[in-house]
Amino acid sequence: MPSKPIPGSSGDVLTTLPSAYVPHAATGLLHLPRFLAKCRYVKQHGALPPSYAKNYKRGCDRFLSQHLGIDPAAVEKIVFESATDEEIEAKLKTLLPADVRAAAWNRRYVQMGMTEAGREFMAKALAAMGCAARVEEIKSVPDLMEFDEGRIE
Repeated sequence: MPSKPIPGSSGDVLTTLPSAYVPHAATGLLHLPRFLAKCRYVKQHGALPPSYAKNYKRGCDRFLSQHLGIDPAAVEKIVFESATDEEIEAKLKTLLPADVRAAAWNRRYVQMGMTEAGREFMAKALAAMGCAARVEEIKSVPDLMEFDEGRIE
């Protein structure tokens, strides 16, 4: 049986966040639904658990924002100031560029963690989770998120 993360090894796990591989319905962008969900969580609870807070508006959130040429704080502000999902989507439409270059972003996103430095990061993260033997199977940062949140067994 394949190893599973040691409970709590990566901190609190939010299994309610969307999968890393679910595209945003209006744009096709991967990760945007997760970023929006994290913003909603902060709006509702005041903060993310420390295991997520360390990369909130940084990490993949920032990489996506840089790809789009926007500030991640602008996305957070839209979520905080909107009363409905429809309002969020309408405001995002005005914030995001007309061409979000979804294919280019999605390709980059699913390959995060596949460089030499990325593989070292992945190996350390999996070792800390008690799953060093899974390094050949968990190949990317999105895979690591899926694994940590229980969507990859």
